[in-house]
Amino acid sequence: MVYKFLIYISYSYAIPIGTPLENEISGRNHKVKWFCDHEEGLKKLTTKENVLPLIQDVVDYAPDIVLTATNNVPDFITGLKVQIFHGFNAQKRPSKKNKFSHFRIRGFFDLYCTQGPSTTKFFEVQQQAHPHFKVVETGWPKVDPLFSITNDETQNLVPHILIASTFTQRLSLAYDEEVFDEIKKLVKTKKYHFIMVLHPKIPKSLVEKWKTLVGDNFIYYDTTDLIPLFQKSDIMFADTTSAIQEFVLQKKPVVTYRNHTNQNYLINVSEATKIAEKLNYALTNPMDIIDNIKVFILELHPYFDGKSSKRVIDESILFLHADKSGYKKKPLNLIRKYKIRKQLGYFTLRSFNKPYTLKND
Repeated sequence: MVYKFLIYISYSYAIPIGTPLENEISGRNHKVKWFCDHEEGLKKLTTKENVLPLIQDVVDYAPDIVLTATNNVPDFITGLKVQIFHGFNAQKRPSKKNKFSHFRIRGFFDLYCTQGPSTTKFFEVQQQAHPHFKVVETGWPKVDPLFSITNDETQNLVPHILIASTFTQRLSLAYDEEVFDEIKKLVKTKKYHFIMVLHPKIPKSLVEKWKTLVGDNFIYYDTTDLIPLFQKSDIMFADTTSAIQEFVLQKKPVVTYRNHTNQNYLINVSEATKIAEKLNYALTNPMDIIDNIKVFILELHPYFDGKSSKRVIDESILFLHADKSGYKKKPLNLIRKYKIRKQLGYFTLRSFNKPYTLKND
């Protein structure tokens, strides 16, 4: 049977999440289309020929399975709604009802494909309280390519340090003037080779400011495909961005600037003048930090086979046909549903309020 898949995203950072899924789907000779509900992401999809430009096109396409790397998805389109996640839990925003917003149940999804035990256990608890969805642990498709690339055995003569930052201003090192001045000094020493990426939501004026450092020892990359940069970097310097969790899957150290989570697998620094000291320490690959990283990633993402996309597709097809008579209806969600319709400019009373099922022929 040929299935119709839709990869649903908002921002360009979700493209590397959908691409391994697209490759897996195409490799099985199923149909796959993309849809983006935000202009920033849509601009980055212009090289793809299988993008549906309008929400009416999505409705007409009538997907069987919708793989979603956003927090919400239109309830009025057909298909099993599968939450893939647009990042690891970076523990940025505690909420009143849930420990962190990563685990918030918004009432749109039929299947949650979780990344590892630290994610799975929280959603299984939520599933007991809200029995309108299924939880299955598959690993995260975005990091599949991380485990299919062979590391270059030649070492960097000058240490390569990847700088990554979140877009939340109060948590972001990119906004910090003291950090900028310190990195500027370190660039001039020529002791380090800095590689920088910034979140697509960070203001262009701030991006341009950092790009003034570009030279032999500082390169800025305008990309959301971070895995090749992970591979070539010895360590990372970051804040609370979820890219940290992706990076440490390689068992490489990370120096964080004013990270509030106090995790033992991170090397934290609170004063900009001590950044170099912490970077030098991280470059020694301290065994206690590496050991803590190994323990952490077994809970975060214990899959190193590069086959998370395969598991997501397998589980989605299996649940698409499964008997769901034991599942409850999704919550009414009237306000969120209205906001989605307003955003997309598509108003309809149609809504799929129970987990979508495709009967076997």
